[in-house]
Amino acid sequence: MVLPVLADSVRLAPDGVRILDRRGFPFTREWVRCATVEDVAVAIEEMVTQSSGPYFAALGGMVLAARAASALPPPAARAHLGRAADRLVGTRKTNNHLRKAVRFVLSEVDSAGPVSGAELVAAAEAGARLGDERYRARSRALGTHAAELLPAGATVLTHCWADLYLVELVLAARRAGREPAFVCTETRPYLQGARLTAETLAEMGVDTTVITDGMGAAMLASGEIAALVTAADRVTMDGHVVNKIGTLGLAVAAHAFGVPFHAMAQAPDQAAPTGADVPIEYRDGEEVLSVLGHRVASDRVRGRYPAFDVTPPRFVTTVVTDRGAFAPGRLGEYYAEGEPNQ
Repeated sequence: MVLPVLADSVRLAPDGVRILDRRGFPFTREWVRCATVEDVAVAIEEMVTQSSGPYFAALGGMVLAARAASALPPPAARAHLGRAADRLVGTRKTNNHLRKAVRFVLSEVDSAGPVSGAELVAAAEAGARLGDERYRARSRALGTHAAELLPAGATVLTHCWADLYLVELVLAARRAGREPAFVCTETRPYLQGARLTAETLAEMGVDTTVITDGMGAAMLASGEIAALVTAADRVTMDGHVVNKIGTLGLAVAAHAFGVPFHAMAQAPDQAAPTGADVPIEYRDGEEVLSVLGHRVASDRVRGRYPAFDVTPPRFVTTVVTDRGAFAPGRLGEYYAEGEPNQ
């Protein structure tokens, strides 16, 4: 089948990196051209792209850095790429995918030896292609393992994800003849759930319902929901799930009403032993006071916007990875096979 639009929303081009602007999607479908690494970094920070999008944007941004540095001597070119990597990683401190993306490119460049010019660009492009291929392959494996946890005809509650994990879960469930239906929270303040997640599911022909963020606990209490399933921006080695703000409340409610919570992440993060080791990004509180460009509170009030929350392992049923499903207390077993290929 043809993949949904958001599954291919970042494209490397001769004149830069082109990113589908998710801030207006699905009402508008405009592509933002990023000519420099700084343009890519700003696009990530300003929510032009989200979910898996920043990962692919970072891959493309590193190629732009190589193009910009190609005329420099090898040591200076490598230093330029290092600064570009730091800038891109710094745009999203909670999610560790950007670190993986830049590592693919830097590893390929370093393997090529001291290079510059066309060789530098070719190495960066090879690293970006490898990073793209590996991410997609691991997402397919992840989706397959997650689909195995869903009963046939399950109604799934989800919160704020609209990319490859979701797409691959649906495709795998269909291959198994299970055809899940989804209930999507709207996900304030950017309404990613209503605009992005629900639209992606609808594109795939999935039975899709949108609810407000405040309705999640009632849905879980109703008996209609077979599972709460979300992506995770990061999972710590002790089983804490870090994801879009609002995930914690849904997980607690799911636990209270006996609904399993399955969190999807390609791998637990060895650099984060506990939940306290993950920095939580705060966005401008002003963003909470507006919806789709329309202010919903007066200038006499202020907003507060932690972009992510941390769900303790006692509220997590399963962490689903590209190597299978694990209880949150057994994530160390993921690395029994050694390190994944990023």
